Amino acid sequence: MSRFNRHVFARLLGGFFFFVGALVVFFIVLHYVEWSDDFADNGATLEQIFGTYYPNLVPQIVQLISPLALFLASIYITGRLAQNLELAALQTSGVSLYRLMGPHVLLGVVVTGGMFYFNGWVVPRTNRAVLAFEREYQREAQRTDVTDVHQQNRPGQVVTVSYYDEEDQTAHTVSLQRFTDEQRLVARTDADQMQWVDSLSVWRLEDVTQRFFAPAAGGAPDTAGAMRVRHVEEMDTTLQIYPRNFARAGRDVKAMTVPEAGNYIAVLRRTGAGELGKPLVAYYNKFSYPLANLLLTLISVPLAARRRRGGQTARIALGLLTAFMYLALQKLTEPFGYAGDLSPMTTAWLPHAVFAVVALVMLWAVRK
Repeated sequence: MSRFNRHVFARLLGGFFFFVGALVVFFIVLHYVEWSDDFADNGATLEQIFGTYYPNLVPQIVQLISPLALFLASIYITGRLAQNLELAALQTSGVSLYRLMGPHVLLGVVVTGGMFYFNGWVVPRTNRAVLAFEREYQREAQRTDVTDVHQQNRPGQVVTVSYYDEEDQTAHTVSLQRFTDEQRLVARTDADQMQWVDSLSVWRLEDVTQRFFAPAAGGAPDTAGAMRVRHVEEMDTTLQIYPRNFARAGRDVKAMTVPEAGNYIAVLRRTGAGELGKPLVAYYNKFSYPLANLLLTLISVPLAARRRRGGQTARIALGLLTAFMYLALQKLTEPFGYAGDLSPMTTAWLPHAVFAVVALVMLWAVRK
């Protein structure tokens, strides 16, 4: 790497960290202004807010704003070189713009790889502390109820829950049904509630009624005395369904590392859970979102390489518009993935594919 490229790389790296720091402070100030009343009303102390919550929220903010920060740094550095005619002088002397992009591409690749690890393994661990704090101190996140859940425990066994309280890890009005291969009901267990016992990794059922149905001669159900009923006050049972399976949502996946999220999706599919669009989109976003760092870097150089009326202000404004269009496209496509109108994988990768084409067109059209 030439001295000039090392100089540009160092300035880009410094600009990236500067914009990350500035945007983190900006987001924290806005967030605190919005939620300070809820924090005070629910008894959160300043030590809890600024000593626990926001330090754990910072990695999530960095994950979200890193593409924008890298994009702004690249726009700013390239714009300065263009405004001072340094780029024009280098190009006139025969140095290709593609060669001048080397430090930008290198930093984009480094940040993309680093953010994949950061998003997939670091952010989920800090998100757990964030979610726990929000459930306790934010009114809108204090309680999560899931109603009318039907899941397959294993082939031939179905679990039905009237509603599930995520905070207490308790399912209410529970029915466990077992069927033969011919889809004939052979046993049913009804319970008033079912609570997760973490120390034993079992579900504890209360006020339980078990019914067993025996076939009559010839294989037909016997309607006369074929049912055996048993009632118990309490019993423990193991299921292939865990508390997170009942309270499934996209934010659950965001609080999981990549391997944990992959295993979680596999469990949801195995248990026959419906409406997997949201967790699947969140899972695929773990792989696709870091790519925005590289793509926005590729767009930034041709966008800022030409001198414009208005100087840096015009470049920054145009850059922000481009970046927000990128992020808006991601948010606009997500509901289609949740509803099943688009496949979750297509939903996660489509915005990046669109802007990859935009980057290629801009690189082809810019003066070399």
